[in-house]
Parts: sequence; C-alpha cells; structure tokens
Amino acid sequence: MEKMKRYVVFFVGLFINSLGVSLITLADLGTSPISSVPYVLSLNFPLTLGAFTVIFNAFLILLQLLILRKDFKPEYFLQIPATILFGYFIDLTMELFHFIHPAAYPAKILALLIGCLVLGFGVYLEVLANVVMLPGESFVRAVSAVSKKEFGITKVLFDVTMAVCAALLSLLLARRLEGVREGTIIVALLVGFIARMFGKMLKFLEPLLFSKKESRKSGASGKTADTPA
Repeated sequence: MEKMKRYVVFFVGLFINSLGVSLITLADLGTSPISSVPYVLSLNFPLTLGAFTVIFNAFLILLQLLILRKDFKPEYFLQIPATILFGYFIDLTMELFHFIHPAAYPAKILALLIGCLVLGFGVYLEVLANVVMLPGESFVRAVSAVSKKEFGITKVLFDVTMAVCAALLSLLLARRLEGVREGTIIVALLVGFIARMFGKMLKFLEPLLFSKKESRKSGASGKTADTPA
C-alpha cells in the first residue's frame, strides 16, 4: 500500500512536471536545459516535443547502461515507462495550453515564472515519492558516481552542456538560434531552488502520506531536488 501511494504521488508529480515544461516552452523564451535538445529537434523535424523527449531520454538510459555496466540496477529500467508517460504528458499539456502565446515581453516572463513554479512543485513531488528518477537526473547521478564528482557540480555541467548542444543544433539546422534563450538560464537557476523551497514548506506532508518507517527510508536515500526536466 505504501509503494502504491508513492507511485500515485510520482505520477501526479510527473504530470505537473510536464505541465511546467509546457508552460515554460510556450512562454517562448527558451525551455529547460534538459528539454532544450528535444525542443530544438521538434522545431526542425516533424516529431513532437514529447516524442523527441522520449527518444532523447532513451538515449540517456543507454548511456547509463554503458557507464554503470554491472552497477546498473534492474529498477533503473523503470525509467523507460516513466519516460514514455512523461513524453505523452508533455504533448498532452502542450495541446491543452496551445492558446498560450504571450506577445509582450513582461507576459512572456510571467508565463515563464509560473512555469518554473509549477515545474518546481512537480520536481518536489517526484522527490517526495522516491520511487523513480527520470533519465536526466539519473544520468547525472551515474556520471557523478563514476567520476566521484559532487552531484550538484555534475548537474550544473550537464545543464550547460545541454544548452550548448541545443544552441549548436539550432544554428546547424535552422541557421539561427531558437529554443535556447534567457529563459533557459532562468529555469536552470530557479527550479531547483523552488523545489527545495516546497520541500521546506511542506515537510509535514511526507509523514502524513507515508508511514514513519517509509519516511525514514526516503530521508536516507539522499535524493536531491534538482530539476530532472
């Protein structure tokens, strides 16, 4: 029963996460670092952002297999259905909120900040659930473990790498920069902070939802509130 509740919380968090990504993307100031490569590809090829998100995350899972080898645990394969569902949720929420096209720059910033708030809450719920990590965060964890580097530093390097790759792809495919803008930097700076803020504000929630034993296990897991989106 405890495990079931955790998966319910995770799936709710996954949907809210996808909603945040969609709102940020529709603000038209760039998207989150982890979504920047799929977004640039979706702007230049027929597949949707959700479809490219699934493909890109599948590539990250494959890289984890190559990096971790025998240390790749069977439960890490749960990233596959989580990724497929995440991609579907992104396309669903992009369609539901297709009417959001802020024209004025202040409106774009407002939509971006709302998206960051929503994404931060979704990340908090995923960390609270403590059952599955999305491939972006799981890949950073694998690189951090193998390289013996701190997770936070590895995460920053990963985000920068994703943004640079997306920018280069955009210049190569479209001959102009699109999909990576100031919003990408804002998302990278804000979402982890917002997720941690929710963690502090709602710390009473975990013992209410889960048993004390399960809560202690979750607290000892060392999962961070950095964005996986």
